[in-house]
Amino acid sequence: MDLELEGKTAIVTGGSRGIGKAIARELALAGCDVAICARSAEPLVLAARELSQETARRVVGIRADTTDTTDVERMVKEAAQTLGHVHILVNNAAAPGGLARGSLDKVRDEDVLDDLNTKVVGYLRCARAVAPYMKHQGWGRIVNIGGLSARRAAGNLSAGVRNAGLVNLTKYLAEELGPWGITANLVHPGSTRTERSGPMHEEQARRDGITVAEVEARIAANNSTKRIVDASELAYVVVFLASPRSIAISGEVIAAGGGAGQAVFH
Repeated sequence: MDLELEGKTAIVTGGSRGIGKAIARELALAGCDVAICARSAEPLVLAARELSQETARRVVGIRADTTDTTDVERMVKEAAQTLGHVHILVNNAAAPGGLARGSLDKVRDEDVLDDLNTKVVGYLRCARAVAPYMKHQGWGRIVNIGGLSARRAAGNLSAGVRNAGLVNLTKYLAEELGPWGITANLVHPGSTRTERSGPMHEEQARRDGITVAEVEARIAANNSTKRIVDASELAYVVVFLASPRSIAISGEVIAAGGGAGQAVFH
């Protein structure tokens, strides 16, 4: 299937590594020019160079802090000027796993607020900044990356709270921007294999006195498919939602965790 992405442009926040980098790669391979954004400049430069060489598309790195409205507006303006348009926004910038973890007596207010400011309000800032460009051209795609912690109670308060908040934000954006041909959807990853996974699994294996293979089998056992989803496989879902072919889907939440969890939604 031709996803009709040739010549489209995209912004991917949190795009210098992990899931964001994998999404930027697949968008570029599908024909997009891409601006990847993150707080740290050096990883951005390296990632942009690598992806550009690999995909033969224009991939640029723009440093930005999504907790700062002025910085977000500058980043989007620079991306639009550099790439010529802004057709697609993938909101992905966030602290992996969230900051507010543990028992109620140990959860710090400032950690919860930082997580919400980065992920929920940060995604809102980026969507608000790209909206005028998308409205002007009468077309756009916003894909928010959340997390399956939105669907279960766990010992990580702000991960669940912020990801649940994204469900409502995504529906709001879909309703608000839909008349201009703009869709907004949310993808919930589960445990996903990235470049960070190997060292994390090795450390877990050392702590538990088992092999890395056993650690990964234990993680995969929670999925219907009994395998860990690779970041590139998650990116395939995002790229489809970012394409013109996804016009029938807006305001929806799609789990992409390999069937993790047993909750039923209808």
